Amino acid sequence: MIAALNLYRRHRRRCKGGHPEESRTGQVEEGRRGWKRCACHIFVAGTLNGKFKRVDTGRAEWDEAKLVAETWKAAQTWDGPVKIEQPTSSAEPAPQKGITVKEAFDAYVATRHHRGIQPPTLSKYRTLGKQLLAFCDSRGYTRVDQLRVVDMDQFYESWKDGIRSKAKKLERLKGFVQFSLKRKWLMEDITDDLKAPEGSSIPANKAPFTNDELDKIYAACDSFGGPVAPGPGHRNWGGADMKDFVMLSVYTGLRISDVATFDITQKLKGNDVFLRMHKTGKELFTWIPDWMVARLRAREKKYGPFIFKSCNCGKPKTIAELWRVKLKKVFKRAGPFEEPPTPHRFRHTFARILLESGVPIADVAELLGDTPDVVRKHYAKWVPGRQARLSSILQDALGTLTVPR
Repeated sequence: MIAALNLYRRHRRRCKGGHPEESRTGQVEEGRRGWKRCACHIFVAGTLNGKFKRVDTGRAEWDEAKLVAETWKAAQTWDGPVKIEQPTSSAEPAPQKGITVKEAFDAYVATRHHRGIQPPTLSKYRTLGKQLLAFCDSRGYTRVDQLRVVDMDQFYESWKDGIRSKAKKLERLKGFVQFSLKRKWLMEDITDDLKAPEGSSIPANKAPFTNDELDKIYAACDSFGGPVAPGPGHRNWGGADMKDFVMLSVYTGLRISDVATFDITQKLKGNDVFLRMHKTGKELFTWIPDWMVARLRAREKKYGPFIFKSCNCGKPKTIAELWRVKLKKVFKRAGPFEEPPTPHRFRHTFARILLESGVPIADVAELLGDTPDVVRKHYAKWVPGRQARLSSILQDALGTLTVPR
């Protein structure tokens, strides 16, 4: 009877996984949650032809190390080099070696950029890439083909996002895996069994500001004084500046980063404010009244083309974050609110005002950059006549029923 050979990993000095020098681990142990991978070699111990030895297989992957051990076991000798023939298939060619996680994810983001994805969404892809690279670095990975199913389980579990944000991020991660599969950088879908959190598909309620809440916000802006003396490299805006920022947000539906980096020479033409390029390749604008144009032009004369830029930093995310801090102070002074106030609610307010004014859903969707179905799903309660129509349907259906005794 041929005795079994035992395989184990022996960790060397400066192990990339941080494991103690000369410590040993097995394959089952390394499959547990939270395990930090490394590239230390796997050894085999056992008796062949009457000789007991502990020998380095020269491999860091369990499957390859097992093939080495099986070769020695079949030959019943520890002598001689081992050459492992990798199985090939015309249907499934071997993955291309050498592509790093960073190279692969940069290529993936580049394809999203070429598709015309908006910068705020594109930044979320880059954030996911940074998180994935940090995860791989903590486990000593550099190549895409080193990632396994268990790694994706642990990476997904480490996310601290809300359920809807987590679902969106998972969608982007699955997209990256599919991208790598098509290019033969991966040979299996390592995210196949990852599912979005329960309840993530239920649309979140949109909460526009009411007209009364807007009045309170404007009054809060007025209660702030003028700007204090600016520090080196940045401006400290006052109440009038905050009010202009809020009004432009409400009248255009632009996101906070777009308002914070608003270039009046590029964005304002007459009374038209540029929103984005339409899918037909034509520019899409919204309209603002004369009095607001006058306020924005006055800001241009005083501050230059970037009428809300707070610092010399060129990063839109940093500039937007400075404005979030200022608006948080406005919300605190204007409150309390029924729903937590955020700058993004100005965008919902823009949609609410248009719908209540009778603007067709399709046109509102075009201005927001969404589909009519999305607008109908999130903003239906502000469509005029909706409840009256539903009440009429119910009356026709139920009004003829006899009164129960």
